[in-house]
Amino acid sequence: MQTASKKVINGWAMYDWANSVYNLVITSTIFPAYYEAITKERTDSSGQAYVHFAGREFVNTSLYNYALATAFLIVAIISPLLSSIADYKGNKKSFMNFFLTMGSFACCGLFFFKSHNDLSIGILCMIIACVGYWASLVFYNSFLPEIAAPDDRDRVSAKGFSMGYIGSVILQVICFVFVFKPEIIGGNKESVIQYQLSFLLVGIWWWSFGQFSLSRLPKSIPAGEGNQKNILTNGYRELGKVWNQLLHLPVLKRYLFSFFFFNMGVQTVMLAATLYGKSELQIPTENLIVAILIIQIIAIPGAFLISRLSGRIGNFKALMICVATWILLCIAGYNLPVKGIIEFYALAVAVGFVMGGIQSLSRSTYSKLMPVTKDTTSFFSFYDVTEKIAIVIGMFSFGFITELTGSQRGSVLALIIFFIFGAIGLTLALRKQKQLSADI
Repeated sequence: MQTASKKVINGWAMYDWANSVYNLVITSTIFPAYYEAITKERTDSSGQAYVHFAGREFVNTSLYNYALATAFLIVAIISPLLSSIADYKGNKKSFMNFFLTMGSFACCGLFFFKSHNDLSIGILCMIIACVGYWASLVFYNSFLPEIAAPDDRDRVSAKGFSMGYIGSVILQVICFVFVFKPEIIGGNKESVIQYQLSFLLVGIWWWSFGQFSLSRLPKSIPAGEGNQKNILTNGYRELGKVWNQLLHLPVLKRYLFSFFFFNMGVQTVMLAATLYGKSELQIPTENLIVAILIIQIIAIPGAFLISRLSGRIGNFKALMICVATWILLCIAGYNLPVKGIIEFYALAVAVGFVMGGIQSLSRSTYSKLMPVTKDTTSFFSFYDVTEKIAIVIGMFSFGFITELTGSQRGSVLALIIFFIFGAIGLTLALRKQKQLSADI
């Protein structure tokens, strides 16, 4: 196949530009810090904050982790069925539009989350936005093998991530101005309007640029044949076909095993980093935001350089280097001193570089290992379900260990186990790939 036109490639990459503002502002910087600050109903002698929700008292950071785990569990349950239907009907753009609209509107809904008295609104909108973001990515990622030739997928995937980092940084800077200069919009240091406006802008940005991306993406070709009497049955039937193919793809099977574990660690670090810095390390909010901006900026060259590295030594070896680096980063994160701002910045630089590379390379490696098929969305749903279940386990484990030990440091150290299993899986996949190549 030939890679699609520059117009299509740029349109596809623009969805990273559109949705990454959610990942930065809502997941990584302003919202977690805001949540941690306004959900302190009670604080114990050690400084641990507690909040009531659904009839039970939670450590506020653990409740945050549990809410995200719930959202990812929902995505894991619904995405296989939805993606199979989208493949069968050839309407993945419609599904993508539905979820990006749902997610962006939920971000706007966070405008009404003003205090711990509105916790139900905050948790609900947080879960809906998370479901919308990740469910839309199921369909977005599945366009990659349709618009890019195998040799171009690393480059195109890296372009998407880089566009996302650039777009998210632009809006983050705008929100940064509102948060630290609230008088510009009629607020003050004690007001919350600067945060509310940031959440509202995320929703508007995400939806607007998402519509632009959809206008450039090609219409998918239906994979189903004949008249369907029961779309649900057909959806599960398509999933069954994909599962049967996976059973006969030994390298892809081993890669998914590895991806399940190392992604469990990567995503948990990304989702929990801000709350770890805020509540455990006592890093001021302004320094947290600067650190996350550093991560986003460094991730841009990181995605391209690790993509080039994979071209020289192969995808599996490049991923193994990334996973080994993550193990060292977890050890460093565990040993960070309280209020160690300079050390936190240094760790942010290292995390940013490897974060951009491992995310981009993970996606393109999977697309390369896929067989030639029309069922691209269904294949990517397995990839995404693997990712979501890993995040559910990772986030739940992080929150549970925090409640059990009273500290998030033990949770950070426990992530090393996930990365070790990921490294083992990559080694097995590489050996199997070499074995199959030798047998040909």
